[in-house]
Amino acid sequence: MICEKCHASEATVFLTQIVEGEMRKVDLCEKCAREMGVNQSAGFSLTDLLLKGSTFQAKTKVKSCPVCGFSEQELRKTGRLGCPKCYEVFTDIVKEALHDAQRASHHTGKIPHNLQKQIETESQRQDLEQALAEAIHSENYEQAAQLRDQLKSL
Repeated sequence: MICEKCHASEATVFLTQIVEGEMRKVDLCEKCAREMGVNQSAGFSLTDLLLKGSTFQAKTKVKSCPVCGFSEQELRKTGRLGCPKCYEVFTDIVKEALHDAQRASHHTGKIPHNLQKQIETESQRQDLEQALAEAIHSENYEQAAQLRDQLKSL
């Protein structure tokens, strides 16, 4: 696609604007987008993050999926993958986009406060039971008695 403003460069920034209830799509090159003051920090989508990877594109050769033929250019343009195999083929691009969006490559989630206490107590109990078994095995009965008492207090 060609930039709608300069009509010379390849469009790499794709905007969708809704003005007075009417949707308008604009395709711009990076230079024209910067000149128009397009700021990506205003919000993000997976598509925007994938389009941002123009420096990444320059470093690697353009890939395509051997199963469905989906290309890297299509991924960066649409923000969608063509088939399950695309996840393997474009792993590096998707991971980079997710890391940019989430500041991490995996989701750990949140745990309710009460549940967190239960998890910590259970982990501590398992550690004490293992230490108790080792103390009994090594015939260190004094330490085993202390560990038994700690288990009872839990």
